Amino acid sequence: MSDAVSDAPAQAGASVTSRALAILAAFENSTGSLSVARIAQKAHLPLSTTYRLVRELEEWGGLRKGSDGKYQIGFRIWELGQLAGRRLRDRAHPFLQDLFELTHENVHMAIRDGMQTLYVDKVYGSRKMPVVSRIGGRLPMHATAVGRVLLSAQPQWFIDAYLQRELEAPTAKTITDPKVLAEIIADVQRDGYSVTHEQMRAGMLSMALPVHYNGQVVASVGLVFEVTRYREVQRLMPLLQGTVDRIESAMSGSPTRIVG
Repeated sequence: MSDAVSDAPAQAGASVTSRALAILAAFENSTGSLSVARIAQKAHLPLSTTYRLVRELEEWGGLRKGSDGKYQIGFRIWELGQLAGRRLRDRAHPFLQDLFELTHENVHMAIRDGMQTLYVDKVYGSRKMPVVSRIGGRLPMHATAVGRVLLSAQPQWFIDAYLQRELEAPTAKTITDPKVLAEIIADVQRDGYSVTHEQMRAGMLSMALPVHYNGQVVASVGLVFEVTRYREVQRLMPLLQGTVDRIESAMSGSPTRIVG
């Protein structure tokens, strides 16, 4: 018996909204298109229900059907997603662009979304080594410099809860030991910045600083480049700090709610 059928009773009391959201959530961390059967399996919904909701989402623009009969997230979802964090992104983007022009390194900005790092903006060149971050993408907080900065700004109970989870290891060098990570987070809290070596991708180094607003860390800005150039961290840190200072200054007259 398939997962979709066996899990159907558990979904009997679910609302139409929760079922539609389950279908959209099936596409999280999926690198390609999904068949209706696979969507039903991942969403734990009956196949007949999935067919009906997929058709409705397609008509609305939330899903789009490819020539192979499989589905991808539709452009309407992408358009709505661009609204998330728009105030913060609009204020920060010119300065991120300036940082890229000064350094010619991959630049990105992220916020915390639950237990993950959500990337809300990115500036990079075609000649730079590609990195795994993408606008709208999510990566683990413990394996990224921007993520560690965001994690270090959380209350201690949150940090403890995060480190008690099963932590993924994207590379052979990713640190997942809770005790070691707790010490690293304490260092980030003390130093005010994070530098990671080959934690998210082999051969890459990332460095990041927090962005403050009204006394709270609302985002993190980082640079990513080859780990063999680790000696350049000291040279690049003032440029990164200057960018963060300019973002914070631009945000100083903004409404209380920056993200959203």
